Amino acid sequence: MNDLPVGTPVEILMVEDNPADQRLAREVLTSLKVRNTVHMVADGNEAMAFLRRTGQYSDKPRPDLILLDLNLPGKDGREVLGEIKADLTLKSIPVAVLTGSDAEQDVLRAYNLEANCYITKPLDPDQLFTILSFIDEFWLTIVKLSTQ
Repeated sequence: MNDLPVGTPVEILMVEDNPADQRLAREVLTSLKVRNTVHMVADGNEAMAFLRRTGQYSDKPRPDLILLDLNLPGKDGREVLGEIKADLTLKSIPVAVLTGSDAEQDVLRAYNLEANCYITKPLDPDQLFTILSFIDEFWLTIVKLSTQ
């Protein structure tokens, strides 16, 4: 299914400011696939520095998938999504919006900014575990990701 070279770690960037959600996501995504590497940043400015490989992120790999919260301190997720999809070197990276908002205007705006999917984050950790498992199965096993 996924055409990344065999043995290549799948690089996931999670942009999330909630430490509890960060911990759970790291546990789930690294336990499901031995080769998943989960990178965490807590705000939009850090996300763009990571993606552009500047400052402390200069040696970081290009992510194969971005999990993006919308409600972030500083530069919010909507701004980050807009910047990613406006940048020719970044726009091919799939962005899954994973956020607490189920407001229709947020869903519409995310899709207008070219989000690849929109998932409302549940409050129950068990449900979040299930959603992260589905994300892993779909995006990292079934979907063909670009290696560029």
